[in-house]
Amino acid sequence: MKRSERPHRPQESGRLVLLGLAAVVAAALAGAGPAGEPDAAAPPAKAPTIDSVRQLLQRYVETRRVISKERLEFARAKEALADRIALVEEEIAGVRGRIDETEESLATAETRRGELAAENEALETAGAALAETIGVLETRTKALLPRLPEPIRDRVKPISQRIPENPEETSLSLGDRFLSVVGVLNEINKFNGEIVMASEVRELADGSSVAVTAFYLGIGQGYYVNEAGTVAGIGTATDEKWVWTSDDASAASIARALAILKNEQPAAFVRVPMRID
Repeated sequence: MKRSERPHRPQESGRLVLLGLAAVVAAALAGAGPAGEPDAAAPPAKAPTIDSVRQLLQRYVETRRVISKERLEFARAKEALADRIALVEEEIAGVRGRIDETEESLATAETRRGELAAENEALETAGAALAETIGVLETRTKALLPRLPEPIRDRVKPISQRIPENPEETSLSLGDRFLSVVGVLNEINKFNGEIVMASEVRELADGSSVAVTAFYLGIGQGYYVNEAGTVAGIGTATDEKWVWTSDDASAASIARALAILKNEQPAAFVRVPMRID
């Protein structure tokens, strides 16, 4: 009668594997003597149990799992660190680029500053020369005003009042000062090219006054005559002021010249006195 054989079960195979592994581990733990021979003095090792092998395997599996997890986390951390390094390097490159641009801008600004300093120095030199020039023009213009006929003095008075009394002590800009002088001289030049008539009152030698009509041939010569044609005079500019000189003997010729200017008589050559000081 044959013995019945039990079928092979996976659980038993697993147990055999565990037992074999346990035996190997136990042998490893037991150690060996010199030259690979068993140590006679060592106490006999205890036979491993299934639980101890299972615990050993669990610790092995857990160790492998931890190692795999650490490797995965290390790989992820390494990748993240590489990305961060790349980002930082990109930021560094950007900062270096901005530094280069800033240095270039600073160099350009320094060059421009030097140019502006040179321009400012040239302007200051030119300004000093212009200040000296306008001072001379203001002095000569103010000296000219009293020598002008009264109508043109009145015409330029609003402008001439802006000319400073002392060029060295004025807060006006060079531009304003030049405008004032040029404005006065323009009006004088215009008046000098015209024949201007004006109604005025002249004081006679006896202290009485008479209404007259005066006409000016520019700024160099002037005449006046009363309506009756009995009182007349000649005006001219001296070195200091405008002066009227009585000349009743020339009243008729002056009156005729005035009538021609008013279109009351036909045009004709009229001999009138002229005085040049």
